[in-house]
Amino acid sequence: MTDTFEQIADKFAITEQLYRYCRSVDRLDVPLGQSVFHEDATADYGPTSFRGTGHGAIEYICKAHLHMLAHSHQVTNILIELDSERAGSEAYVMATLRIEQEGKLKLIEVWARYCDRWSKRDGVWRIDHRDTVIDYDSVRDVTPMNHHEWATRDPQDPSYTALGANR
Repeated sequence: MTDTFEQIADKFAITEQLYRYCRSVDRLDVPLGQSVFHEDATADYGPTSFRGTGHGAIEYICKAHLHMLAHSHQVTNILIELDSERAGSEAYVMATLRIEQEGKLKLIEVWARYCDRWSKRDGVWRIDHRDTVIDYDSVRDVTPMNHHEWATRDPQDPSYTALGANR
């Protein structure tokens, strides 16, 4: 079955929201992250992590990431099933995070999937509920190649200039 132009546009809008979510946690941009979730959204990041509201999840994650030196989240293998003004999606996520622990640099790698339920309200797709399924993770010592200072986790990051002040 071939998608209509409207279905393609809806799938693209959902995909962009997934990208915005990753950007929000990497730039520690709580308002951007909250804009991906409906006001009444819920989120379940598993039994060892956050369970509560979508907006609360962003606050929790960004606060936890403050203690890290760097992090990068990517989504891939995005599948979206549309049903009029509702949708379901599965997106694979790879998160790479750097911390310092006992004077040593450590690299945390997480492979997971965002299993989201969406609705389109007032013409905008946002998450109603997210289940984050962690498939596996690891931590190991790391030797950095360089010290990178250009990337920042705030609006001073070059991406804000490239994308415009209003995101």
